Amino acid sequence: MLPMNDTKPTILILCTGNSCRSHLAEGILRAAAGDLLDVQSAGSKPAGYVHPLAIQAMREIGIDIAAHRSKHMDEFLAQPVETVITVCGNADQACPTFPGQLNRHHWAFEDPAHAPGTEEEKLAVFREVRDQIKLVFEAYAAGRRDQLKG
Repeated sequence: MLPMNDTKPTILILCTGNSCRSHLAEGILRAAAGDLLDVQSAGSKPAGYVHPLAIQAMREIGIDIAAHRSKHMDEFLAQPVETVITVCGNADQACPTFPGQLNRHHWAFEDPAHAPGTEEEKLAVFREVRDQIKLVFEAYAAGRRDQLKG
């Protein structure tokens, strides 16, 4: 069981495998708003690892996700989750309602783990997806900051 956080609302980012997209989003949102939000990620069918190219793509923008682990969404069923954000269609369909959940968003991104080609071509797809996720989740963080000012 994960520790509960009484001071910051928990944002749970879900994907099927919890190996790429959800970790990219978790790292980016934590960097952008970790002072305001308890950012976590999980999967409906966790892969059991964080994809090495996801770690590399994040390292390139100064965010270290090497210590992240692939988790099952059931780990969060016993704690309050304010907002659930799904980043793939399968997770959106499999997503339960969590205790205390007020918001749910679905922002789908291509799965870079299925990119064909050489290692460099695959990394290019990870970078592209990372940059798309960065735009969306930094905008979300900015919106959350604006809400607090209001």
